[in-house]
Amino acid sequence: MARLLDLYQQKVVPELMTKFGYKNKLAVPRLSKIVVNMGVGKALENKKAIEDAVKHLSLITGQKPLVTKARTSIAGFKLRKGNPIGCKVTLRGRMMYEFFDRLISIVLPRIKDFRGLSPKAFDGRGNYTLGISEQLVFPEINIDDVEFVQGMDITFVITGNKDEHSFELLKLFGTPFRP
Repeated sequence: MARLLDLYQQKVVPELMTKFGYKNKLAVPRLSKIVVNMGVGKALENKKAIEDAVKHLSLITGQKPLVTKARTSIAGFKLRKGNPIGCKVTLRGRMMYEFFDRLISIVLPRIKDFRGLSPKAFDGRGNYTLGISEQLVFPEINIDDVEFVQGMDITFVITGNKDEHSFELLKLFGTPFRP
């Protein structure tokens, strides 16, 4: 079983129940899903960029990504409705906890000049989003195979609707926040 899932059930739930006064275990905020999104702006000029992004995202997450397409046409960007412009993966369950564990224990410490995540990146409904500027910090990616350096957004969707409760949940998981 995933290490963070065991941590959640044995340590995080009782601490959150005592700290915030929850009466029921099911009322405690929990990680619902993690969405990893790569927006590939270079896909309009080079079709290989989207293929590389799909390949790298599937290596990172262990799931096949969904290719996202443009909803509207924007003449200034030479973008037409239906053009592929990115890819995304939604992780749930055991794979979500394994990805989260790899992210906080391996990937974030590998980022150059990493001083911690911003505690202000909550959206007001308890969800947290962070951005990574390049996919090379993931150990699954071979540096020699990378033609396009691509960033990604990682969104943690958390049940409950209060930012301070979600912040405490992520902190108890061991997420390195800035002081």
